[in-house]
Amino acid sequence: MIRMFLVIAISLGLALGASWIISVPGDVNIQAFGYELRPGLGFTIFALIILMILTIFVWAIIRRILGIPALFSRAAANRKHNRGVDALSNAIIAMQTGDPQKAKQLAREARVKLGDNSAAQLLEAQASVKLGNWQDAREQYREMMEDPETAVAALTGLFDQAKQQGREDAALKFAQKAVSMAPKLEWANTAVFDDLTKNELYDEALEHLINQPKSRENREATKRTDVVLRAAIAKQVEESNPDKAVQYASDALKRIPDFAPAALIAARVHINKGDTRKASGLLRRVWRANPHPDLATLYANAQPGASAVERLKRTKSLVNETSNNLDAQIVLARAAIDAHEWDLARASLHEYVDKEPTQAVCALMAKIEQGQTGDQGKARAWLSRALTAKPDNCWIADGITSDEWEPISPLTGKLDAFEWKAPQRTPAKSTHQAKPEAEPAAKASDEAPIEQEIKQIEKADS
Repeated sequence: MIRMFLVIAISLGLALGASWIISVPGDVNIQAFGYELRPGLGFTIFALIILMILTIFVWAIIRRILGIPALFSRAAANRKHNRGVDALSNAIIAMQTGDPQKAKQLAREARVKLGDNSAAQLLEAQASVKLGNWQDAREQYREMMEDPETAVAALTGLFDQAKQQGREDAALKFAQKAVSMAPKLEWANTAVFDDLTKNELYDEALEHLINQPKSRENREATKRTDVVLRAAIAKQVEESNPDKAVQYASDALKRIPDFAPAALIAARVHINKGDTRKASGLLRRVWRANPHPDLATLYANAQPGASAVERLKRTKSLVNETSNNLDAQIVLARAAIDAHEWDLARASLHEYVDKEPTQAVCALMAKIEQGQTGDQGKARAWLSRALTAKPDNCWIADGITSDEWEPISPLTGKLDAFEWKAPQRTPAKSTHQAKPEAEPAAKASDEAPIEQEIKQIEKADS
């Protein structure tokens, strides 16, 4: 209803306008070809307007007729493009469903219909990798390298292919090239960084880490990696350049104040320089935040030439600052045993004797029974318990234990792989069952002194 009123209103408006134009007063004198016309001014203006409208209408029809071939051409191109898009979509689906052969065919069809589409070419290269056509995939990636917009994607594919083929040097070169083109590329930065740390090039690795773009999401992880690298550098130059070692270890402690490995390195350098007081203060400060047993052991031995009694006194003063710490009590018990303070050694372990004692606790209790009471039976009973007792905490990475902290795993080369924790224990009985030839050695050990058995237990525990 409203539309009808609008049409009527517009029609009336046009009619009113036309009548107004026609009624404009005045004449126009037109002379041509021997004829003379004198139409009214309004009629002349109205005729010109109608002529302009007719001209536009006729020209639109002519253009439409002349553009029919181009229209058919565009329609054909659109159909070809749509078929190409469908082929690319089906290729992606085939790739995801585990049919690389079909994916490759569809990707090639998409390239033909879409005019060497980069996504289709990348998909074809990935399908070639899945099919094991390494050379074909490499050629595809090489072509993509020529285009700056697809070069990084090509380097990613070449890197993955090199890794699958075990060509580590080539993979590293691709990663380095990718970093130079896209500094924020995560996989490339990780590959370059891992290679530097694996080869113990800690200075270069730290520089690479500092130059990497920072993000809020990985801020804590980056800080931890920075600290580990600085401690690694300090450990690496501890003997050759002690001043540099102290500097890097101190920088690490500024970032993570309770990082025990860095404190141990700095303290050892201070002790070697004869600055026992500085080393002791550093160890005590870090101990309050992280009571690691290695700190207590170094603190006890910080004074060169100190007697067992003096070492016990230093250990006791430090350990008394903590409570409910098994590792600390084990260090105190060892110092007490060295000083022949048997009651103190027994008292330090008393709380843990009845709570699933660890191998170190059992071995130390054997020493206490042997040294204080001379009771061989009780000593051997503790040694027997040590064989099946829970292992003590130690530095461990990828199943490999170490007497001290190391920056990387000796097995995989991974940075910050060592953790202070108890390893998974393999029962001693199963080991003896697998090796029957070890029985004579077992009989011989029964005849060996208790001290020798204790050393064997402690060695196995470490």
